[in-house]
Amino acid sequence: MAAVAEDFGGIDVSATRPYGEVRKGYTYFASQDVLFAKITPCMENGKGALVPELAHIHAFGSTEFHVLRSYGAVRPKWLACFLSQPDFRKAARHNMMGTAGQLRVPTKWLSTSKLPVPPLAEQDRVLEKLEELLSDLDAGVAELKAAQRKLAQYRQSLLKAAVEGALTADWRAVRLDNAKPTSSSSPRKRGSSASVASKSLDSRFRGNDEQGGSGADLLQRILTERRARWEAKQLAKYAEQGKTPPKGWQAKYPEPDVPDLANQPPLPKGWAWASVEQLGEVQLGRQRSPDKLKGDNPTPYIRAANITEIGVDLTDVLEMDFSPTERETFALKRGDILLTEASGSAEHVGRPAIWTQDHGLYCFQNTVLRFTPNTISAEFGFFSFLAMQKLGVFSRLSGGVGINHLSAGKFSKLPIALPPITEQQAVVDTLRGCLSACDQQNLAIETSLKQAAAQRKNILKAAFAGQLIPQDPNDEPASALLERIRAVQVAKAVTGRGKTGQKRKEKS
Repeated sequence: MAAVAEDFGGIDVSATRPYGEVRKGYTYFASQDVLFAKITPCMENGKGALVPELAHIHAFGSTEFHVLRSYGAVRPKWLACFLSQPDFRKAARHNMMGTAGQLRVPTKWLSTSKLPVPPLAEQDRVLEKLEELLSDLDAGVAELKAAQRKLAQYRQSLLKAAVEGALTADWRAVRLDNAKPTSSSSPRKRGSSASVASKSLDSRFRGNDEQGGSGADLLQRILTERRARWEAKQLAKYAEQGKTPPKGWQAKYPEPDVPDLANQPPLPKGWAWASVEQLGEVQLGRQRSPDKLKGDNPTPYIRAANITEIGVDLTDVLEMDFSPTERETFALKRGDILLTEASGSAEHVGRPAIWTQDHGLYCFQNTVLRFTPNTISAEFGFFSFLAMQKLGVFSRLSGGVGINHLSAGKFSKLPIALPPITEQQAVVDTLRGCLSACDQQNLAIETSLKQAAAQRKNILKAAFAGQLIPQDPNDEPASALLERIRAVQVAKAVTGRGKTGQKRKEKS
């Protein structure tokens, strides 16, 4: 199935295997046959092809293909073009049979579907005109898709530049220029307002301000606050139990892992490396189990399927039982960053989204990781994780059979570049503007692709309605050709029955 492109875009027949491996359990086809995917969603996506000339006489493929072969009344390409129409695939979708995920186009429905049959000469002229019109259209679509791929690559480069500091290089340069003292022929008094302003700007650029300082200063503050929160919780537990903290209890503080900086790029001045765990709290959601599907505390929860490219989708939220204690542990709070922990596709593991809801109680399942940022911007954290996902960091770490997982432990140890707080916002603002421009370009490309698809649909519709080219009254009617084919088939059937009867007679 993977060798056949969507939208009848072609087929790769270069793979070969020993005949003994494929003669059973595969579908036979030959050159000039037409393949048509029978199973969802391949059929809806237009997985089908006209088989080109083959290096071998025999070819085999997935049993999920219908194989159609012309008796001679229609050109194979005429048949392929007819089946490629979106309207035909829509009709096939309505007639599928089976269970969800295993729906298939029945052979009977396909074999009894009606196909317009003009004279062979007219088929040739129509196909020639289709080749002319569709080749130009295909060339335009190919250019649009190439632009779309380049745009996706550009988005990746933007994300990489943002989280490594290159995107805000100009921003830092401007601040450095503004921070330089202005030369003047008249000496300024020590402590004058201009001198104070200059020193203030220069100190902010160096990152020694009240907003968090450099990346290293900010990281130290985060770690200090992290330890203070842990100690406060421990003291609260001892007080609740009526106990005096034992000697050396502070030594039990679990230090967060430091990042492995092997193969990491150098960072701009003022930035620092930290691990994900150092910058916030990482938590895996609660497991979904049958005994939790019913209970006294039905609670909506977020699963990996709810996390999309454009945020958290709340249109299909399930519920399960969360006890009051579990609600406190797994309740989502505004500013949390959610990431898909599990996915059938490695490239979708770690897809991030910011939780923006203020109202209502929502928890989360163990197919989701939650990162609660401490001090750093939620948006900066989101873009850092988005860069990791799009650049393949998460997919390289994920593993599993059938389902890919990004464990909380591996995620917690990942290195993340930390700029000063003021530059975090500059990164977010600059990147948001660049990505918005990319979105506008992509929207224009998508609009053009939809227009091309509509144009293709109209061209094919006109072709099979007899409206694409004028007819020639000198063409042999298709009915005459069909009658000859029927006569040949009847003759073969009679001959076949006769041979069968003769064999039976000989055996008797």
